[in-house]
Amino acid sequence: MGSFVSEKIWAATQENVRHAIAALRHGDVISVPTDTLYGLAADACSRVALERIYEIKGRNAGSPLAVCVADVPDLKRYARIDHLPDALLHDLLPGPVTLVLNRGDKSELEKSLNPGLLSIGIRIPDSDFIRSVARAFDGALALTSANTSSKPSSICVEEFEHLWPQCAAVFDAGELSAGRAGSTIVDLTAEASFKVLRAGR
Repeated sequence: MGSFVSEKIWAATQENVRHAIAALRHGDVISVPTDTLYGLAADACSRVALERIYEIKGRNAGSPLAVCVADVPDLKRYARIDHLPDALLHDLLPGPVTLVLNRGDKSELEKSLNPGLLSIGIRIPDSDFIRSVARAFDGALALTSANTSSKPSSICVEEFEHLWPQCAAVFDAGELSAGRAGSTIVDLTAEASFKVLRAGR
């Protein structure tokens, strides 16, 4: 492993959250562990950062990205949750679940994120590191799996080594034990009903 690349690899510890924040504030893409898979993350309120994450993925800019926030109260900054009981949200989150919610007119998310969609998938992973990053960043992170489109998802950093040069930093928590299923996706856009769009972990 060359020094150019190895200098980008950090342990996913609280002491290294500051390195993640520095990269995100610069508009860069980082790789982080979640409670399911390794992901690529960037500022969800920056058009430049979103363009970079799509470029790394080799993905069409019309393909939806999810976002990650630190805590349940943060959801209201990016989506409409007034129709949902607070207890329900706290039962589901944090955890390996993506909630599909209506963005609403007051969402702070970059307007170019997921063009043509009125909804947004939001996660609060049960993972201390990424939640600490989102909390310290005080903003939503665009989040997608750390792999190029059509390739298998990654459960250790070595599996996406070809993407390291395009990431400002890679945060390593070892091999993740959740498997490759990803999160369960639940549509909560309608009042008094829900729909499971994908069964995950």
